[in-house]
Amino acid sequence: MLAAAQTVADLARSVAPRTEAGRALAPELLDLLHSERIFGLGVPSALGGLERPPGETLAVAETIARGDASAGWCVSIAATSGLLGAYLPAEGASEVFGDPQTVAAGVWAPKGRGVAVSGGVEITGQWSFCSGISHASWLFAGFVDPSGALKVAAMPKSSLEVLDTWHTTGLRGTGSHDCVARSVFVPSHRLLSVLGGPLGDAPALYRFPVFGFFALSVAAAALGNAFGALDDFLALAVDRSPLGSSRTLAERPSTQAAVASASASLQAARAFYYSAVSAAWEAAQGSSPVPVEARASLRLAATHATRTAQCVVSSLYDLSGGGAIYDGPLQRRFRDAHTATAHFQVNLASFELPGKVLLGLPARTEQL
Repeated sequence: MLAAAQTVADLARSVAPRTEAGRALAPELLDLLHSERIFGLGVPSALGGLERPPGETLAVAETIARGDASAGWCVSIAATSGLLGAYLPAEGASEVFGDPQTVAAGVWAPKGRGVAVSGGVEITGQWSFCSGISHASWLFAGFVDPSGALKVAAMPKSSLEVLDTWHTTGLRGTGSHDCVARSVFVPSHRLLSVLGGPLGDAPALYRFPVFGFFALSVAAAALGNAFGALDDFLALAVDRSPLGSSRTLAERPSTQAAVASASASLQAARAFYYSAVSAAWEAAQGSSPVPVEARASLRLAATHATRTAQCVVSSLYDLSGGGAIYDGPLQRRFRDAHTATAHFQVNLASFELPGKVLLGLPARTEQL
């Protein structure tokens, strides 16, 4: 899969300006992602998906994001939504993922309200940040059911109104528009509880912490974007000379030190990230739930990686001088990095819950 991911990354890099301008993945990029089956990384093999281990899926998303952050983001979000195939009743899972070309978007925040009707619920609501909805055929949307419980419904995009809201600083190519449901009927077999866990004796992938996976998916795109920014900077530093200087950026000692520091910061954050993933994956092989400490480590590693990536991209942007302000790869990397850190799973407040666990304080750990 990593070889395929590199092929996708190369194409994603070349079409990134069109992806951004269109606020959706370029058509030929979508075609390649489908042909390589990369959108099926998280879908259960019983449904025809690839069901790859978390570390592999996240590395694929990171690799693609190194080409273009929006492409990597869409891949990781699709993988996260694919996990929910193990949470749906069999009839619903087959309905959603029976077509191998299916891509699902997902916003689990309970922004909808459900009314009980015969055979299911009618849902009304509006969900923001529906990443990948432009190329998705289903949306997993959070809602409050008639009993007050938090649930998720799988709704076909054809039953929703997609609002053109994604006019943003960065990650424009993700097409994360709002979706609206107006009394949409959802049968019971397309309802699930993320908090309740996967159904039956699920394979290890679906015992891996799903909320941790969600945070890690954001961080995978952020890490890839930062490594891509480093690639872009190294390419321009060889030829660009600051105004009034006879030396190129690469020949300046300050640049050399800054690049070394940036590389070390990224490599260290990446090592912690994949170490936490590996530890939680090992724990998921057993019959007991993944321990709270391992789940907290996933959230900490994801937040740290995303925010370290932002700092590194900012430093490279500054090093580039006035040329970075024009439309181009580094400017896009800068905007994408700052948009990623706004996600609620990796914002500054995301350090608080792992911090409580480390300090032994009472904490709500059900969403770790």
